[in-house]
Amino acid sequence: MFKLGWFVDGYRPQTWRGSWAGDHRKEWMGPSFWVDIARSLERGGFDMLFMEDTSMIDDTYNGTMEAPLKYGLEAPKNDPMPLMPLLAQATNHIGVVSTISTLQYHPYLAARLGTTLDHLTEGRIGFNVVTSVSHRVAQNFGMEKMLDHEERYAMAHEWMDACTALWNSWEDGALLLDMEEPRFADHTKVHPVNFDGQHYKTRGPLNNPPGPQRRPVITQAGSSPAGRELAAEHADSMLSIAKSPEQMAELRTDMNKRLKSYGRNPEDFHIFFMCKPILGFDDREAQGRKEAAEAAKHSKAWIDTQLWMLSYFSGGEIDYGKYDLDAPFPKELGNGQVSTMKHVAEGAEEKTLREVITEKGQMQGLEFVGSPDTVADKMNDAIESTDGPDGFLIYGTEDELTRKNLAEVTDGLCGSLKKKGYIRDTYKKGTFRENLNDWG
Repeated sequence: MFKLGWFVDGYRPQTWRGSWAGDHRKEWMGPSFWVDIARSLERGGFDMLFMEDTSMIDDTYNGTMEAPLKYGLEAPKNDPMPLMPLLAQATNHIGVVSTISTLQYHPYLAARLGTTLDHLTEGRIGFNVVTSVSHRVAQNFGMEKMLDHEERYAMAHEWMDACTALWNSWEDGALLLDMEEPRFADHTKVHPVNFDGQHYKTRGPLNNPPGPQRRPVITQAGSSPAGRELAAEHADSMLSIAKSPEQMAELRTDMNKRLKSYGRNPEDFHIFFMCKPILGFDDREAQGRKEAAEAAKHSKAWIDTQLWMLSYFSGGEIDYGKYDLDAPFPKELGNGQVSTMKHVAEGAEEKTLREVITEKGQMQGLEFVGSPDTVADKMNDAIESTDGPDGFLIYGTEDELTRKNLAEVTDGLCGSLKKKGYIRDTYKKGTFRENLNDWG
């Protein structure tokens, strides 16, 4: 068996102008669309809904904000944190993961927020811990430019140490709720942490008692050596981009070694590999849909979108709009999302920029094409290459998130996955972390 998550690239407009968009151009701002998404994913047996976030409008591409605002890419975008308890209230089991930045949230604010959300979601909150990458983000938070990659990850380790100390500042049994004496909490079991690091200081303790999980499920999204090390020490799960089952196996083997070096059991750590299923009633229809999607990758809108994305992934350091599309792919990659940019550049030495941005699945990892039964078997074959409790993080179906495409997965693909015994067909009552570790 394997696990399933769904990646949403932000609390923002999704397919707001497509054939199946409905009134999404306005609806995205409220909760109803997202509640429908969460309920559908739970019906399909997903372990989590994972929502990315950024705090800026990037203007690296062509030196202007035109592309993101024209196409609704990374802007406009709402803060996903307040959305999480609404999704949890509308569902019963699925975990809800919101991105949180070590640059933007002081450890005390983050730890207190995580505990509050753990209570509000009744133990189903997760944090995707990121370092932020763009100069524009840094400038929105009072800095001149973004820190380099290694320093960002050094800060992230310290941030996690501080948050963990705060989450542990209340001992088990500190909450008494004794109405007779009266005695709400035992002050001898609540302790300052006096954390004093190079980047963060906090006295503690938290002024709210631990939630059902004590700390949110921690997810980490970087596959660089620094990202892997952060995940091995602190995270419960990580997402990764792999181009083949062989790369999936390599990452799991490497992570098992890193986890054991911290005295951790690899069976308690979950890797979600990003993938994109393209489905049809049969394999022939699915192949036709794939070909149509490939043809669309030569449009101006697609090229603009991909050049903007590369510029953003560079951390705001490289404007890919300045390059000739038919010249060799540029060698400079920037200081942003290092592992993502290396994934893009892998095998691009003999290719033009145009060829790279029009290749299939460039940002989405593995691509599975066929009927629900065919795709289910392909997914299982790939996951069997790894030696761990792993799964897939689905990133769209045809670069769209609509109710129609979601139903094709949750009612079509997931139906086949359940029938074949590849994923869960029911949830046990428990927290996000407990469900993540349940294989029954």
